[in-house]
Amino acid sequence: MTTPFKPDGSPLGKPTAYEAHYDPSLLFSIPRQYKRDEIGLSGTLPFFGVDIWNAYEISWLNMRGKPQVAMARVTVPADSPNIVESKSFKLYLNSLNQTKLGGTEALLELLREDLSSGFGAPVQVTLTLPENFARVPMGELNGLLLDRLDIEVHEYSPDPTLLRAARDEPVVEETLVSHLLKSNCLVTGQPDWASVQIQYVGGAIDQAGLLQYLIGFREHNEFHEQCVERIFMDIMRQCKPQKLAVYARYTRRGGLDINPWRSNFSTGTAPSNARNARQ
Repeated sequence: MTTPFKPDGSPLGKPTAYEAHYDPSLLFSIPRQYKRDEIGLSGTLPFFGVDIWNAYEISWLNMRGKPQVAMARVTVPADSPNIVESKSFKLYLNSLNQTKLGGTEALLELLREDLSSGFGAPVQVTLTLPENFARVPMGELNGLLLDRLDIEVHEYSPDPTLLRAARDEPVVEETLVSHLLKSNCLVTGQPDWASVQIQYVGGAIDQAGLLQYLIGFREHNEFHEQCVERIFMDIMRQCKPQKLAVYARYTRRGGLDINPWRSNFSTGTAPSNARNARQ
């Protein structure tokens, strides 16, 4: 068993001095396994996937002291040992603000090295420079909208027993979407808002129960990546689909958005990183 992460014993959620000069020690790593133990995950993972981070507030100085700006996409494998707490990620990026670098390749090399160390596995980093900002794609998750359902809700903590599937009936293939996912930061309690897409092949999942279940995260305290893995595992255990993928697009906070994707089947392509309207 992994030693539980205790927010009170960490530097997170406390007043912080914003460093303006490069400091990779600001990155705060948290083992994924401590929460995976909680949902009964050990050994070989029953899914693969990535966490897609988009950073909108990257700035540094060129060698003549002129500020530069860019946006970054960081793709982290789901089997990396750690997540990085998002505020520490922001503080790390801020530490580049008054740092002179010899071009975008120098910045990329720095980001890849530091973030790979923080996540405990190689990560992919790409930059979008100002001349390409207009090409950044936008779009919404496709699928049948669960939010159309007129349901009654009484519980605001995740209840897996709400998840049901018609496993004795013909197999269906569906993509379902909700914009009503909300959870709270494990450290600060601040709200985290998201849209979620669930693709599956199997017995038809009861849509009203699924929507009630997703709304049940409304008072739940957990990091983004952990919420998505909990959703994936609860659906797998309760509904037993043959194939399942769960993808959440969280709204940005502190200039960062995090978009976890977990799947047990190959779609041939990585999930789209098109920015949703709320992001």
